[in-house]
Amino acid sequence: MASTETAAPRAATFSDLYDAIVGNVERVIQGKRDVIELVLLCLVSEGHLLLEDVPGVGKTNLAKSIATSVDCSFGRVQFTPDLLPSDVVGLTVWNRSDNSFDFRPGPVFNNIVLADEVNRASPKTQAALLEAMAEVQVTVDGVTYPLRPPFMVIATQNPIEHEGTYPLPESQLDRFLMRVSVGYPSPHAELQILDAHGDHDPFRDIGPVVTAADIERMAAASRQVHVAPSLRQYLVEIAQATRRSPHLALGVSPRATLALQRVAKARAAAGGRGYVIPDDIKSLAVPVLAHRLLLAPEAQLQGVSAADALAEVLRAVPVPGGH
Repeated sequence: MASTETAAPRAATFSDLYDAIVGNVERVIQGKRDVIELVLLCLVSEGHLLLEDVPGVGKTNLAKSIATSVDCSFGRVQFTPDLLPSDVVGLTVWNRSDNSFDFRPGPVFNNIVLADEVNRASPKTQAALLEAMAEVQVTVDGVTYPLRPPFMVIATQNPIEHEGTYPLPESQLDRFLMRVSVGYPSPHAELQILDAHGDHDPFRDIGPVVTAADIERMAAASRQVHVAPSLRQYLVEIAQATRRSPHLALGVSPRATLALQRVAKARAAAGGRGYVIPDDIKSLAVPVLAHRLLLAPEAQLQGVSAADALAEVLRAVPVPGGH
């Protein structure tokens, strides 16, 4: 007699969840799958993202569509010169009804926080994000409040605007796991944008496809990905080479090496692999490392960029065989 039992549904894998989010975001952001994947890798690697590009290429929409795709809380802060640290982290207010102080949490107490045009605020207000980004907690009036995981800051800035802006210092740039440029769309993608955004808000068409718990499981799964000793040595040799490069006044820190290993693990998991390969490291080196490098004055005069210097380093360091 034929069995009436039905097979249990297959549990969603890392790749299933990853592809679901990417596909959902692509309904709003056309022609930028590679950028969407970098943002998602940053999220599941428990890092923070700096989106840097000219105005109007979809930085804010990209951040909002990632947040919309995950069933979690979302907060947005428009950074302006008069923004105060308390506008970001919250403040303690006197409650007259029971003669006590109450803490009113700020927008940083969301799972995904969009810090729009972060370089428009004063250094004091920019620094209000530092503790949250580094330690997933906020201290106000001597009291420390933990933030709920997953927690990610997506900051945007326009590099061509200098008047009325406060450039992020190197120490703060180092807090961002990645810096990503969206770039202009291709002609075909721009036609799709005109079609999708022309007569209605595309955000009406998308909703959550994963939960916050799914993101935490993806983060835990990526931490279990294997990195062979030869690839760990490769990471160290890349870091050492940046510190010796004549084009660079400042190479990458051990924090940056750890960051590159963490994102490489996430990329491997997204590809359905339980191990990292050299291509995972090479393809992620620029978004993870370039913003942490400081060019030597001579290199700046020659028009060499941090990405150029890093590409030269990657060409010079031998790639290990096998994994």
